[in-house]
Amino acid sequence: MKKHLILSQLALCASLAFAGVSVQAQEVKGSAQAAQGKVWLCVGCHSIPDYRADYPFTYKVPMLGGQNAAYIASALAAYKKGERKHPTMRSVAASLSDQDMADLGEYYAAQTASSPNNPLK
Repeated sequence: MKKHLILSQLALCASLAFAGVSVQAQEVKGSAQAAQGKVWLCVGCHSIPDYRADYPFTYKVPMLGGQNAAYIASALAAYKKGERKHPTMRSVAASLSDQDMADLGEYYAAQTASSPNNPLK
């Protein structure tokens, strides 16, 4: 009887651990609609054609409209982790959750380079 109880408890622990890993492994789904309230962080630089930022070096700021959503989210995550070095982008990305990054990726993927501020029109 005691052996059966121990095996039951082990099976329960294993299934709970597996369920936790499954939930954690699920990918965050982005929403272009949700990003509309978050994009103000980006448009000041990324919606200006041929814009160049000059701190601490001169950077040609890319237009983001039409970029792949996963690429945008991945780039933001790399800034947040310190794998990419631009100081302004690192500070902006540090304030973003994984959901924010996925939403911003979808927002810019829904656009073209010539429609940087109105992806849902």
